[in-house]
Amino acid sequence: MSVSPAAPASVSAPASAPTQAELLDFVRRAAADAGLIASLPLDPEGRTWVRLDGPGGSEAWLIGWPPGTGTGWHDHADSVGAFMTASGELKENALAVRLPTDGWTTLELTEGVDRERRLTAGQGRAFGRHHVHEVLNESTDRHAISVHAYYPPLPRIRRYSRAGRIMRLEQVERPEDWQ
Repeated sequence: MSVSPAAPASVSAPASAPTQAELLDFVRRAAADAGLIASLPLDPEGRTWVRLDGPGGSEAWLIGWPPGTGTGWHDHADSVGAFMTASGELKENALAVRLPTDGWTTLELTEGVDRERRLTAGQGRAFGRHHVHEVLNESTDRHAISVHAYYPPLPRIRRYSRAGRIMRLEQVERPEDWQ
């Protein structure tokens, strides 16, 4: 009697979560796609966006920023992410410290925690969990366009107000709030 080895089972391995570097690579490639960028409808009054197919089950967006618009201070909770400016210029104000995730409504920030980046077309960055920032188009006459990706898909966004060194938690949004 002869025994043949069993054929390998055709089981697909679970997809691994995309890394910050992979998200950054994705937003870089998408931001360089002139056809994709040109397809975004721009509105002079408010931000516009189109959902994209991000890598490995990530959530991705192409976003148009009219002059003078911004996000306000926020974080992306447990998601890591990346964004890249495709056209125009965006300013990112960020904190160089990790805030406690829960159990507070008002904090006093210490001096020296603020970071500012100006990101022109082709420039971007990746960030880790609980990254607190705001993104602005400070131009008075030009739209900016950017590509963003997050993994896992955004479970919630915490929105903050800021007056000097005082940061206040104002609202927690969940995906069902965005429908």
